[in-house]
Amino acid sequence: MKVFVSWSGGKESVLACFRAIKNYNYKVKFFLNMVTQDGKFSHSHGVSSDLLKIQAQEIGISLIQRKTTWESYEQEFKKAIYYFKEKGIQAGVFGDIDLQEHRDWIEKVCKDTGIEAILPLWNKKREDILKEFIQTGFKAIVCSVNSLFLSENYLGRVIDERFIEELKTQKNIDLCGERGEYHTFVYDGPIFKNPVRFKIGEKNKRDKNWFLELKL
Repeated sequence: MKVFVSWSGGKESVLACFRAIKNYNYKVKFFLNMVTQDGKFSHSHGVSSDLLKIQAQEIGISLIQRKTTWESYEQEFKKAIYYFKEKGIQAGVFGDIDLQEHRDWIEKVCKDTGIEAILPLWNKKREDILKEFIQTGFKAIVCSVNSLFLSENYLGRVIDERFIEELKTQKNIDLCGERGEYHTFVYDGPIFKNPVRFKIGEKNKRDKNWFLELKL
């Protein structure tokens, strides 16, 4: 079956993609990434849209980026799906874990556009997801944090066993950052032809979130 992956460039979307290929033998033809209206950054993680293009190139899958506001997000998402359907896509793969409101939205959008919704990580244990990600050989760093949960000192941290153990000592922190506590950028792993080369830039705060500039 031909599928697209809802793509943030972070650990869950990458692992969901990997599972779709390895466990289900799906043919991933496209990544769908929603970006800010000026086209510079991804909506979800604040990562440079150009860096995400390089990431997709190193994986070898076509990246489709759609400019949108939060108000027009669903409309633009559906437009992208209709485009995919013209290319023979039958389903969308999503990296959500267990937030029911997210699943409800995904299933509504997929039903409205006539494709299947696939959630390979649904109801998996947080620690198991992180350990599978690490043990499979993927590499990622923290690219943004919500200051209500974590300090800017977490920016640039590598996702490893030490990171997991440290988060487990924190109160009210979802290990996978499912509530937006932190986001990641994946730069290497078994689906990559070559690691993504990037440089660490400045730390910037916008509203309650800290972002780490990742430069080409």
